[in-house]
Amino acid sequence: MRTLLRLLPAFSLLGLSLTACDPGQVYEKNIDLKSPSGVPYVWAVQEKPTFEFEIPDTTQRYDVYFNVRNASGYEYYNLYVKHTLTGPDGKPISRLLHQMLLMDPQTGEPRGNGTGDIYDHQFLALPNQHFSQTGPYKIMLEQYMRQDQLPNIMAVGVRVSKHTTAAK
Repeated sequence: MRTLLRLLPAFSLLGLSLTACDPGQVYEKNIDLKSPSGVPYVWAVQEKPTFEFEIPDTTQRYDVYFNVRNASGYEYYNLYVKHTLTGPDGKPISRLLHQMLLMDPQTGEPRGNGTGDIYDHQFLALPNQHFSQTGPYKIMLEQYMRQDQLPNIMAVGVRVSKHTTAAK
């Protein structure tokens, strides 16, 4: 566990340096998770990370990704996340439930990028999204598993980038 904690800053810096080179990126932020009692790497059902990003151009299409970092001790092959997207006027635009496969359901092999026992995933959640107004949008994420305290989910985040025909 100590080795894991020592490597986290290095992974964070690497992630920042890789995303800084992408001219299509509009927004990216990740939030480390912990339980209400302060236990790290637990996504409590009552914790609903919210991300606010600015849309400057309504003629541009965007891709919205969800980022997930998990430890290898995560007990399920998938993760259900519900999002609520709210526009600059405060009105909900969309609410959807997403199933993200963190491990291969057949083999149990971890998906995503990682070394050791930490894996990073990026899921295209809202492809080719059109935003009808400029201004600040909010997206709230909720874990939708059948467990109040979901251990070994280390962080979640949102990335917004300009849509390209060769999306990830």
